[in-house]
Amino acid sequence: MKVLVVGGGGREHALCWAIAGSPLCDHLYCAPGNAGIAKTAKCVPISADDLDGLINFAKDQAIDFVIVGPEAALVAGLADRLKNAGIKVFGPSAAAARLEGSKAYMKDMLARSGVPTAAYGRFTDSQVAKDYISKQGAPIVVKTDGLAAGKGVILCNTVEEAHAAVDTMMADKAFGDAGNEIVVEEFLDGEEASFFALVDGTTALPLVSAQDHKAVGDGDTGPNTGGMGAYSPAPVMTEALEAEVMKTIIAPSVKAMADAGAPYAGVLYAGLMITDSGAKILEYNVRFGDPECQVLMMRLKSDLLPALIAAADGQLANFDLRWHDDAALVVVMAANGYPGSYEKGSEIKGLGAASALDEVVIFHAGTKADGDKVLASGGRVLGVTAMGATVTEAQSKAYTAVKEVDWPGGFCRRDIGWRAIAREKSE
Repeated sequence: MKVLVVGGGGREHALCWAIAGSPLCDHLYCAPGNAGIAKTAKCVPISADDLDGLINFAKDQAIDFVIVGPEAALVAGLADRLKNAGIKVFGPSAAAARLEGSKAYMKDMLARSGVPTAAYGRFTDSQVAKDYISKQGAPIVVKTDGLAAGKGVILCNTVEEAHAAVDTMMADKAFGDAGNEIVVEEFLDGEEASFFALVDGTTALPLVSAQDHKAVGDGDTGPNTGGMGAYSPAPVMTEALEAEVMKTIIAPSVKAMADAGAPYAGVLYAGLMITDSGAKILEYNVRFGDPECQVLMMRLKSDLLPALIAAADGQLANFDLRWHDDAALVVVMAANGYPGSYEKGSEIKGLGAASALDEVVIFHAGTKADGDKVLASGGRVLGVTAMGATVTEAQSKAYTAVKEVDWPGGFCRRDIGWRAIAREKSE
């Protein structure tokens, strides 16, 4: 098969890394890719938001299967256009991608379906939103309705902070048009986890659990980011809890989308809060998480490509996947200043030495090649990933590899996996 992966981040590097080993894949392309992806796939200089360019490339190269990484391309209808061109694609339609493209749409769907989630209000008028916040009190959560690259969520400890968040989104347009409408949610207390399932329109196949770290600083402090690290499995997700999530959250959501005439096919990523009263869903994403994808691909024993094809073909009912028992952990190295303004173009050295360590893979996110040099070209730049018998062991290996990376222009959190490690120490 000729396979095209769309995107150029750490998620897409992990997908390419997994797919490159499939006996079904003869030619692997990635658009636009990055310096790391270029070692396993042929990178083509077409951005993920250039839908016309991607369609034309897929036609010209007679691509058999396209895997869409980023959510923006899915929300914009790339999957629909590929299908209309007769090209098989993994990823939901634009109608189904509204689960991530509009938080208000998602919350309304959850409410109709009786799926456990936080109480909420949706607003297009800032004063009405502020009045609602004043009535509800704090802590409270303010979210952009539209896509904001994982950063459109502000946790507010006071009513004043929440009012300021409304102004940031609606008046200051800090997230552009994504903040034209906002969602204000009840603050849920508990432990977050990421839960993934492959879906073919009717059947959902659960993947292994993961947990990521959104805050930029150690101890989960500072502003939210796209993700500073992750690990799998998440100890909080017991077998009983996974069964509960499939029954009360995933299955009714899949049925609701089919009933609405927008059957969901692709990977469904549920951001969960595990509360004292059980699992509740914070948000749906319509693609693999980044950096969760990196640890999932490290733990996957099975060939990924047939699973993605089965999802696209509606054939998941009799499909199964096998996973390594070992844990995987990824530490994200980001450019100094991230998630605020940051410099691009700094050179990264030591990648060879870090990659040579046992059970370590370095997934590139924001990198580009300049001759033999690797330069930083984004906010989140590398995903230093390792496996071990425990999360503690995987963390040790990952940070040993981080030490080998010579990059003064970057930083990382030093406590990725802390919840799981605390549990392991107490056992």
